[in-house]
Amino acid sequence: MSDFLNAAYAAVSTTLGETGLRIVAALIILGAGWTVAGWATRAVSSASRRSGKIDETLAPLFAKVTRLFVLAITIVMALDKVGVDTTSIIAFMGAMGIAVGLALKDTISDLASGIILLVLRPCSVGEAVDVGGEMGVVKAIDLFETKLETFDGIPVVLPNSRVRSSVIKNFARAERRRIDLSIGVAYEADVVRAIEVVTATVRSDERVLTDADILVNVEALADSSVNLLVRLWTVPEHFFVTRLDMTKAIKLALDQAGISIPYPKRDVFLKQVP
Repeated sequence: MSDFLNAAYAAVSTTLGETGLRIVAALIILGAGWTVAGWATRAVSSASRRSGKIDETLAPLFAKVTRLFVLAITIVMALDKVGVDTTSIIAFMGAMGIAVGLALKDTISDLASGIILLVLRPCSVGEAVDVGGEMGVVKAIDLFETKLETFDGIPVVLPNSRVRSSVIKNFARAERRRIDLSIGVAYEADVVRAIEVVTATVRSDERVLTDADILVNVEALADSSVNLLVRLWTVPEHFFVTRLDMTKAIKLALDQAGISIPYPKRDVFLKQVP
């Protein structure tokens, strides 16, 4: 009987000893993983901020994802150390990930597009853009949506997936902008003289780029006027004001030169019926 008890005691002691060692090893792995996760989080955050190419919104996100990734690997290693079959856990986590991904595919698409927009930066806050026909000034680029304010002051919120898949025209990053004007003069007017007056008016404005081609020529023979095409270049920040001022200046210059800008005319014939 004493031999049986001694054998049982020895077996239990051996089992408890092995279990205790596994638990201690698992705790060591958890502690090391926690430390590594903290170190990796700080390293990723610091590298993201120093790079200058990663938006400030993305730095905390990258750090958090790194921390969760390291902790997930640590937990799986610790469970495997104490004898838990981690194959089923990994398979379950994969299935859950697929299910969540399918349920939130639009949201995940917006998130992924937001990260790409913040990394590639096709536009930034404060820049005037045209995103798939929506024109305005960028007010914010978040992880899920981009906020614009149209030129007439209306707020517009666009999902990042739509922004990413649209053609983005960034007016603010253009080195120069072209202004096209159509000016009509009377058929009775001296067209050559009109072209000279308009050309001189265009060249007299300091905002017009003189190193770019300036075009003033006949564009069309319309119903009531001879239309002149006026094409000039300026810097983006002067585009709208220059367009308005140039239209006004050309009108005043043509008036001073005695060249009229006609309005549409119609000849009406009255027939008297007896």
